[in-house]
Amino acid sequence: MRIMRALRIMKWQSDPELVEVPKPVPGPGQVVIKVGGAGACHSDLHLLHEFGEGMLPWNPPFTLGHENAGWVDAIGAGVTRWKEGAAVAVYGPWGCGTCPRCQLGIETYCENPMGAPVPGGGGGLGLDGGMAEYMLVPAERLLVPLPANLTPAVAAPLTDAGLTPYHAVRRSWPKMGPQATVVVIGCGGLGHLGVQFVKATTAATVIAVDQKAAALDLARAVGADHVVTADDNAATAIRDLTHGLGADVVLDFVGAEATMKLAMAVARPLGDVTIVGIAGGAFPFTFFSQGYEVSLQTTYWGSRPELLEVLTLASRGLVHSEATEYSLDDAAAAYRDLRAGTVRGRAVIVP
Repeated sequence: MRIMRALRIMKWQSDPELVEVPKPVPGPGQVVIKVGGAGACHSDLHLLHEFGEGMLPWNPPFTLGHENAGWVDAIGAGVTRWKEGAAVAVYGPWGCGTCPRCQLGIETYCENPMGAPVPGGGGGLGLDGGMAEYMLVPAERLLVPLPANLTPAVAAPLTDAGLTPYHAVRRSWPKMGPQATVVVIGCGGLGHLGVQFVKATTAATVIAVDQKAAALDLARAVGADHVVTADDNAATAIRDLTHGLGADVVLDFVGAEATMKLAMAVARPLGDVTIVGIAGGAFPFTFFSQGYEVSLQTTYWGSRPELLEVLTLASRGLVHSEATEYSLDDAAAAYRDLRAGTVRGRAVIVP
């Protein structure tokens, strides 16, 4: 039995630990990849420090890392799509694979979660993820090919930090014409990619909003037309930039009460407000609490076909994830830096 290292959550409300575990062996239909990059996501901090026994349909221990890419290392019996050495990205949400939503590649909204490898989760979310030297992928459909000019370390954060904002942007494309304005609230790991997806796929004007000067500098560097500091004057500043009309689309990558309030305050009638961030805020949605026909929605991750589109955009140089790389030895430090808010863009562990 071969041994490898993995960063694991051993119990709820604790820091992750780098430990030795057996290297996985693929069963029928399964694939083991050699990990070339694993993104550290802010949602992992909620997983590590806020959840407890009985709050989710699964429990520790398991290996962290739900943003993963690498190379096929071994294949199980019956696998036909992949050969050893192929560069791949892992589609993170793992559904049952057979319900109507999964058949369309929308495994985020699987309608038979009890038929999934783990209910409502995936690698790094109830099952072993990619913050290890190797990772077991339970079905070959959950892998997608990497374009030749994308390395796994570059591609890994795109599987969530890219796919999630892309899905949110894509669903509002009809409202992002040349005369439209899109407000992006929160310009960190997901938000700076959200800015890029709007600029790469539409002709809309982008206003980026954040509390941190460094985040606003990053948003400007990746294409934002205007930046606004998230303070008491933010709504007025956005109204002024839109000549009093408001924003056609608002993408809130924070999801706190204050950011949701700002989003609804600046949304133009007939506009979309999409809450992507999971900070747990609430908004009193009533008939008069926002402009007429303003739609308020949440999203979760994205579809497998959309992941292929994200990787294509990245391969063409139209989007990129700002990233800070860490070795597997320093993976726990990545989460400490993420919690302290000192990571520029996305933290990526490269074993």
